[in-house]
Amino acid sequence: MLKIENLHVYYGNIHALKGIDMVVNEGEIVTLIGANGAGKTTTLRAVSNIVEAREGKIEFLGEDITGVKATDIVKKGLIHVPEGRRVFAQMTVMENLELGAYLRKDKDVIKRDLEMVFNMFPRLYERKNQLSGTMSGGEQQMLAIGRGIMSKPKLLILDEPSMGLAPLLVKEIFEIVKKVNSESKITVLLVEQNANMALKIADRAYVIETGKVVMNGLAKDVISDNSVREAYLG
Repeated sequence: MLKIENLHVYYGNIHALKGIDMVVNEGEIVTLIGANGAGKTTTLRAVSNIVEAREGKIEFLGEDITGVKATDIVKKGLIHVPEGRRVFAQMTVMENLELGAYLRKDKDVIKRDLEMVFNMFPRLYERKNQLSGTMSGGEQQMLAIGRGIMSKPKLLILDEPSMGLAPLLVKEIFEIVKKVNSESKITVLLVEQNANMALKIADRAYVIETGKVVMNGLAKDVISDNSVREAYLG
């Protein structure tokens, strides 16, 4: 579904990504793990063309999307939920969700997807008329994921969905990500600082250090690797 070849990204003179190669197959949850500043978020931003690739190629569903405008990438079904949630604080929960579907014309399916989101996130239904900026961090994260689902993604990119959340909410968010993948049949590319939780729900994993992939494989194998356990799993 997604194929990244020899991806290089610079921030000024800083060489942030140094030849990233990666594949995400349809139906998978793939996670990127690594230390802060390793290049995980930059990889996601390059896929969505929020930052420019200096070199390399990004394919989505067999089509070269390197350099394609971010708005056009969304239209192709690649949806990016950025770190920090970024809900529209002065809009209600319902308005945020409706905004997620703004490119869609299939009104009957939109209605069905909205019901699915509310079934998946009962708290959003309870707060559908509440301003999103007044909700807790966990509720805002649920809304950000729900808004992404309303865009009808083929591939959902999630950047640090557990950031700043209490442990009980972290567990709930990861259960939701797994459910989005298994029940809604949405492929997921996940960046997550909580490597232990991410590896438990993922099919495959890539470990990134200083802008390079240093390990990849089945998540169950990566989580068992001694060097990974020492570096990222405590």
